[in-house]
Amino acid sequence: MGQSRYTLDQVKEHTYKKRDAWWTVLLVDPLAARLVVPVANHTRMTPNQISLLAFLVGIASAYFFYIGNYASLAVAAVLYHFSFILDCMDGKVARLKGTGSIFGMWLDYMLDRVRVVICSFALMTGQYMLTDEAIYLYLAFLIVFLDMLRYMDALQLYKLRREMRKKIRQARREARQETEVELEGIEGFQEDEHTPQNEPLPEGTGEANPVTEEKRKVDLNHNFKKRFGWYLDIRDKLEQSRIRPHLFSGIEYQMFVFIVGPLIGMIQETVIISSVLLLVFELAIIYKMWLSTKDLNRELEEIKKDIPDDNVEGAHKESQAG
Repeated sequence: MGQSRYTLDQVKEHTYKKRDAWWTVLLVDPLAARLVVPVANHTRMTPNQISLLAFLVGIASAYFFYIGNYASLAVAAVLYHFSFILDCMDGKVARLKGTGSIFGMWLDYMLDRVRVVICSFALMTGQYMLTDEAIYLYLAFLIVFLDMLRYMDALQLYKLRREMRKKIRQARREARQETEVELEGIEGFQEDEHTPQNEPLPEGTGEANPVTEEKRKVDLNHNFKKRFGWYLDIRDKLEQSRIRPHLFSGIEYQMFVFIVGPLIGMIQETVIISSVLLLVFELAIIYKMWLSTKDLNRELEEIKKDIPDDNVEGAHKESQAG
């Protein structure tokens, strides 16, 4: 085990997600990956320790947010961005060394949410103290609400994706089609930001799994492609740079609220515009999900047509016996 056990290329190969937020791809990963190399090679820091360090740096940024003058806001913005870099590093170290854990997933997720709450009220309370404008207090509650809503929605979409896979596989088993199924379209619902950084890369991210000749794609984006064919070219171009087409997610929302707004001196305007953009993209994802559920029902009906009569009779008898 030498000092150069892990290289930058290895970090990129084993820890970069197949698709990620543009803020992460352009402004976080390049620095985080380079910091992971010395941390992984020359320290014994665990992913959980890095998560705690990221949280502490976030709390330090909250202190400067509360002071509220421009110089302090600039310091707070830099600290918040560094906190997010550390927050990405914990997952990279976990994936690189294979040291991720269930507790680490929970810890990372909870610390992220607490950091957002503390920084939101620190930033907006500081501005309220300086300006005596009550709108800042309302904006603090808006930020916390939308952050929680975004992550709750992402987790539910993740569960829905898994349930769709389960239904397809179960239907194919009943139709005696035992080949592995790749669900094209469902994978688009997975928003990597909702998954705690300490969790190992889920299926469909990172290094691609080999696809056997027997695997058949089930397209659950048929309705969406039919209605928004022009979007596919944009998606493909973005994904060539690892950028997911969900251009304004919870990550961008945080960065605009806690970094861009304070740095340009337009906190109220940035929060309001960012909130609208977040909601627009969330509604787009929900609409896409609704279209895919229609494709799922169509696919299940097609599979049922292939179920042999003896299977149907057997299933009917089992239901009567139950």
